[in-house]
Amino acid sequence: MKGVKLFFRVVKRIGLISIGLILIYGCAVLLLPLFTIDKEKEGTEEVEVYILTNGVHTDIVVPVKTAEIDWSENIKYTHSKMADSTYKYLAMGWGDKGFYLETPNWADLKASVAFNTALGLSTTAIHATYYKKMIISETCKRMMLSRKQYARLVAFITDSFQKNSENQYMLIDTDVAYGKTDAFYEAKGSYSVFTTCNSWANDVLKASGQKCCFWTALDWGIFSKYN
Repeated sequence: MKGVKLFFRVVKRIGLISIGLILIYGCAVLLLPLFTIDKEKEGTEEVEVYILTNGVHTDIVVPVKTAEIDWSENIKYTHSKMADSTYKYLAMGWGDKGFYLETPNWADLKASVAFNTALGLSTTAIHATYYKKMIISETCKRMMLSRKQYARLVAFITDSFQKNSENQYMLIDTDVAYGKTDAFYEAKGSYSVFTTCNSWANDVLKASGQKCCFWTALDWGIFSKYN
């Protein structure tokens, strides 16, 4: 009997600790985005950049070609089904590879994908989508960066891609696509409840001196700064 009581006591303690950790995480998700990191006091406005959300996931949208970089040299138009040189903008988002490629709908979520994501064991990918134009709305916000700031943004994003021996981005060979102008690339890092697609986008803004959150797991934290 003592062994049984000890077992249930340990299970109860583990359960209470788990609930406590979930509550702490929930508070962090709700409260940390309220702490704002203000935009750098940089007067020059030279490069337009956008943030775009589908209601869950934040993309960073950049001009395809500037003096700093021609993204199409690595993220080729031909990697998608129909994008061509008339598409002037490129949206990029970092996220869990399993979610991107194996979970078109929440009903398709596999236990293995959820388990790996929760524990930070999953691999990641960058989803890149070409657009002809951007339309400012509640889900698409515009900001202007100096060239120095944009160079830092470029450095952060390019460092998020895995590269082959020829320093080229590694295209993921898959039939999965969200449209006709997108493709997937191998990325660095592991996705977790602490390092999410939105925290990555927030870190891009932070690296380039733009208004952002101290930390956020969700897209609303970022977009609340641009209402």
